[in-house]
Amino acid sequence: MERKGVIAAGNMLVDHVHQIVQWPERGWLAEITHSERSTGGAPLNVLLTLAKMHVGLPLQAVGLVGEDSDGDYVLAMLEQYHVNRQHVQRTTSAPTSMSQVMTDPSGQRTFFHSPGANRLLDLSAFDGLNGSLKIFHLGYLLLLDSLDKADDEFGTRSARLLAQMREQGFETSLDLVSRKGDPRYQPLVLPCLPHLDYLVINELEAGEFSGLPMRTADDGPHIDNIALAAAKLLAAGVKQRVVIHCPEGAWGEAPGEAGSWVPSRMLSQAEIIGSVGAGDAFCAGFLYGCHESWPLQKSILLAHACARASLLCANAIDGAKTLDALLQEC
Repeated sequence: MERKGVIAAGNMLVDHVHQIVQWPERGWLAEITHSERSTGGAPLNVLLTLAKMHVGLPLQAVGLVGEDSDGDYVLAMLEQYHVNRQHVQRTTSAPTSMSQVMTDPSGQRTFFHSPGANRLLDLSAFDGLNGSLKIFHLGYLLLLDSLDKADDEFGTRSARLLAQMREQGFETSLDLVSRKGDPRYQPLVLPCLPHLDYLVINELEAGEFSGLPMRTADDGPHIDNIALAAAKLLAAGVKQRVVIHCPEGAWGEAPGEAGSWVPSRMLSQAEIIGSVGAGDAFCAGFLYGCHESWPLQKSILLAHACARASLLCANAIDGAKTLDALLQEC
């Protein structure tokens, strides 16, 4: 039987998104003009974006939430969008993870994050997954404390998990968290790469991994260095595709194929409401292209369309569109 569908696992949280007039100097007040609650984290953002594409894929979530109102909200959202939540467990040992997200008028966001229950998600949560699904996506490395622990055989527990998923026939995908100056990028990422089919990260994360500057002196994308970082990641073991994206475009590369830069269609600053979840929306579109065995460039163009739609709303989900609507914008 042909495998079909996507499992997304890892960080589940609730974003409390606030639009602010300006970022204040230390000790001063800034006015909040609008607030809303939305789901956040790689699994929820990817799955709900795919659900809103109306492509009919089976979708399953794996994660851990608290016994609290934010946990109730996460489960209700999964129910609303018909995502299998059988492997979303609850705990009384920690609250549901959450972020307070401050979005300034330019669309830039600043996160204040409480890790909560995500710190406790461990290997036992992944027993008995539906083997008829095709892609297993994990995010975000560096924010999953139990899975980020060392493993004598695989280097890290997340590497062990990804190896197990590949052994079970899943195509595997990974996303990282953007964390400047975190010395754990190479120790935690490198062991995972030989067990990955797809790696989709932004230029900030690629820069932390590679040590190369990803922006030029005039703040444009340093495409040559982005290409070098992608080549390094492939050489370190990624099996099928590496994509490094930034607002101006994305570099995609696969083993045995020349990499290429796929520019995005930029929005004006006035059009951008918020960038929360835009990277996850990009990832959702890209994974759909991979699921359907689309060429690399076509998959990236769909990913750009998903990210662009996400930028038009303050939270990670409201901007998501149907596949038909997205294809008209590719």
